[in-house]
Amino acid sequence: MYESTYPNKRFKRTMHFLKSVLPAGSEVLDLGVPNPFSEMMHKEGYAVHNTTGEDLDLDVSGVKNAPVDAVTAFEIFEHLLSPFHVINSIKADKLVASVPLKLWFSPAYRSKTDQWDRHYHEFEDWQFDWLLEKAGWTIKKREQFTHPVKKIGVRPLLRLFTPRYYLIYAERTSS
Repeated sequence: MYESTYPNKRFKRTMHFLKSVLPAGSEVLDLGVPNPFSEMMHKEGYAVHNTTGEDLDLDVSGVKNAPVDAVTAFEIFEHLLSPFHVINSIKADKLVASVPLKLWFSPAYRSKTDQWDRHYHEFEDWQFDWLLEKAGWTIKKREQFTHPVKKIGVRPLLRLFTPRYYLIYAERTSS
């Protein structure tokens, strides 16, 4: 089905993680507009609602007012200038999120053609943990994984064993 190619390898890994922490049938607010992964969540039995494309640095009303079991945010927080504001505004008591990890051998991603497809943050795992803790979350499960590419060179070799993505499941510890 979706096992063989990028981003499908990442999607498969993310779906496996999601299923391990959140039962199908859960009502989920997925930060970001509808996308291939939110469609996959729907097919796997999750009741998925997405944000509408609003700038989450400026407008968190959709996050604050969502009556859901959990919020998911897969590769969203790195695009925000202030992810703390959004993470702190979540009213659901469960969060499943992933962020790209900072790679010492590669600069932060920046699309030359799309003004929104840029990474303001690429985290080290401890930085993301600290951000969540400061916003009142306790991480219950975490996982890192690599992102090999089918190219030749030093960077592609380093990507074989250097974790690129960080997945977390957290629960709200305070309001």
